[in-house]
Amino acid sequence: MSLGETAETRFIDTSQASAARMYDWLLGGTENYEVDRQACSELLKIAPSTQQLARTNRDFLRRVVRDLAAEKGISQFLDHGSGLPTQDNVHEVAQRVRPGAKVVYVDNDPMVLAHARTSLDDNENTMVLGYDMRRTEDIRHATEGFLDWEQPIAALFVSVLHCLPDTDDEDDPAALIKRVAGQLAPGSYMVVCQLVSDDPAVRQGVTQLMEDVTQGHWGRVREKHEVRRFFDPLEIEPEGLMDVIDWKPDSMPPPLHLRPNDWVEWGGVGRVPV
Repeated sequence: MSLGETAETRFIDTSQASAARMYDWLLGGTENYEVDRQACSELLKIAPSTQQLARTNRDFLRRVVRDLAAEKGISQFLDHGSGLPTQDNVHEVAQRVRPGAKVVYVDNDPMVLAHARTSLDDNENTMVLGYDMRRTEDIRHATEGFLDWEQPIAALFVSVLHCLPDTDDEDDPAALIKRVAGQLAPGSYMVVCQLVSDDPAVRQGVTQLMEDVTQGHWGRVREKHEVRRFFDPLEIEPEGLMDVIDWKPDSMPPPLHLRPNDWVEWGGVGRVPV
């Protein structure tokens, strides 16, 4: 494993919640603190299906990486906002299909980096960068020689764009997606999904809670049409955009009346035009 860090890497702060550690708790992990568990408790009051959604999202990540490696022939993956390593990470899924597949994880959460030092140390085809995902030029420079940027890459933005606020500059999520798409070779793929809700009270309540508990390290719960805008520079794959539970499922998804009605993980796969 290669590990790249920058001066912006922070110490682990156990006095405020972390979205990555909250996600870990929702998946049944142990890499979290009481402040994260308390934040999850408050989050579940606003959006009771959150734990179910975290698992649905993780299942989608496994399926989409497996599909990209097996069906699309992708052997390079760039995972933005990777979160804490858990069972069946991107490199594990991809390398089961393609043993030589290379995976770069990008995350600036210090606990993610600390965990990566121990869990990925013996895997020479993984790289971990302690960068803000919006520093696209730095990421490109740091991965030169590890990734072949002249060949197709799958760039993953799975359940992470809701952590980024809307801005009027190049840090805006839509601008970030456009910039990364412009760096990738034709025929590359981008996987983009985020939490959305049709209920204004859920959007506002979750956004405010997460803004408070993470002390500003949060963006916004959006609507489906806003996620569609992220795909403007891409050719959307035939499956389209959807609740990710319906994206090439391994088994029959639950009927609509048994699904969450507070929020869902919405998105899909786009291809960089040839």
